[in-house]
Amino acid sequence: MANDTLLIKHTGTGKEVEYPLFESTLGAKTVDIHSLYKDLDCFTHDPGFVATASCKSKITYIDGDKGILLYRGYPIEQLAEKCEFTEVAYLLMHGELPNENQLLKFNLEVSDKAIIHESLRKFFDGFHYDAHPMAMLVGVVGSLSAFYHSELNNKDPAQRFISATRMIGKMPTIAAASYRHSVGRPFVYPRMDLGYCENFMNMMFSRSSQNYIDQDHYIDQDFVKALNLLFILHADHEQNASTSTVRLAGSTGANPYACVAAGIAALWGPAHGGANEAVLNMLAEIGTAENVPKYIAKAKDPNDPFRLMGFGHRVYKNFDPRATIIRKTCYEVLKKTQTDDPLFELALAVEEHALKDEYFIEKKLYPNVDFYSGVIYKALNIPVDMFTVMFAIARTAGWVSHWLEMMEDPNKLISRPRQLYVGPAQRDYIPINTR
Repeated sequence: MANDTLLIKHTGTGKEVEYPLFESTLGAKTVDIHSLYKDLDCFTHDPGFVATASCKSKITYIDGDKGILLYRGYPIEQLAEKCEFTEVAYLLMHGELPNENQLLKFNLEVSDKAIIHESLRKFFDGFHYDAHPMAMLVGVVGSLSAFYHSELNNKDPAQRFISATRMIGKMPTIAAASYRHSVGRPFVYPRMDLGYCENFMNMMFSRSSQNYIDQDHYIDQDFVKALNLLFILHADHEQNASTSTVRLAGSTGANPYACVAAGIAALWGPAHGGANEAVLNMLAEIGTAENVPKYIAKAKDPNDPFRLMGFGHRVYKNFDPRATIIRKTCYEVLKKTQTDDPLFELALAVEEHALKDEYFIEKKLYPNVDFYSGVIYKALNIPVDMFTVMFAIARTAGWVSHWLEMMEDPNKLISRPRQLYVGPAQRDYIPINTR
C-alpha cells in the first residue's frame, strides 16, 4: 500500500509529478514509476538493475547490510539447522512449512517424478563425451517440454504444480546422468527408498547400474548432511540473474521447462553460478601455501588483474550469512575425509591470510558461500565442472517457486525493459558503389 509519495521535478519543463511509494514488509520503500514516460517523456537509467524492483514477491528477502537472508520469513540459519532440502523446497513453493503428512506426500511426489523417460536417456547419446555438464543440463531440461507436452497449460494451477514438482524431482537425475555420460559409466535409476540427497549421490557414484549401497560401499550420512545444507543455502536468493531470467522468459507465457533452461544458461556464467568453480581455479593458480602472501598482495594491487575469488559479495556488505553457516560444515567435511590434498591446506591458508589482512578487513572482503562450497564439493569428490550443476539442482526450487508466483499474479505483464539509445541519429542509405 502506498502511504507516501515521491515528488519528481522535470527541470527542463518545470513539470512536477508525484509518484506513490509502496511499503515493503521489510526493507526499502519502492517508488512506482510505471507512468514516468507518459508523465515526463523520459525513462530511468539503471544499469544492472541495482535500484529497480522488477516485481513484487513474497518468497525471499535479503538485507545485505545486516547479513539477513529469509525464505518466506524464516531465517536461513534456522532452516539450515533444522530442515531437509525438500522441506525447504515445499516452503518456497507453497509459502508455509509442511506438516508431516504434507512433507511425506511431497517427498513421494518428488521421488515418483525423479525417473526420466527412456527416450530422454537416449538424448545424452547426442552429446560428445567431454561436453560440459552444464551444456547437457541446458539441452536436456529444455527438451522436457517435448516429453510432457500434455501438461503445459500455464493457466491450470494443478498442471503448474505438476511441472514444478517434476523439475525438482528430475533435476538430480539429469545432473547425475550428465556426469556419468561424461565419464562413460552406465546411468543409474533413482530409488524410491532413498532421500533426495542420498538418491543423488547414489546416482552419481554407484559402480553398477543399480546400487551404490552394498557390502563395500555406503553413503556417508555426514556427507549427505553437508550436501543437504548446501542445497538449502543455494535454494533461492531473491531476484538474482538466473531467477530474473526465469521470470523474464516466463512473462512471455513460455513453458516452465524452457524458462528453467533459460535460468540454467544464465547460471552458467562465471560471475553467477560459476563462482565456486572459479575459486578452485584460483587455488590452482596460487599453487602452494607458500605463494599465498604474494597472491594476497597481487589481489590488493589495483593494477594487477588477479582477483581473490570467493571473497566479498555484491549484495552482502558486511558478511554472507550462508558462509557463516557453511564454514563449520567445511571444516567438519575436511576432517571427516582426512584428505592430504594440498588444495585444502591451500584454501585454509588463503582464508587465514585474508581474514587477518587489514585491507580485506577494511574493504569487508570476507569469504562468501562460494569459497566454502567449492572446497566442500571437492572434498565430496564432485568434479569441478559439476559445481555449477550442483548449484542448478538446488536453485531449481527457487526458480519454480518464482515461476509459480508470477503465474498466479493477475497483473503480470510481459517484461520489456527500455534503453538509453546512444547510436547514430536517423540517416539515409548510401548506395554501395558510393561508400
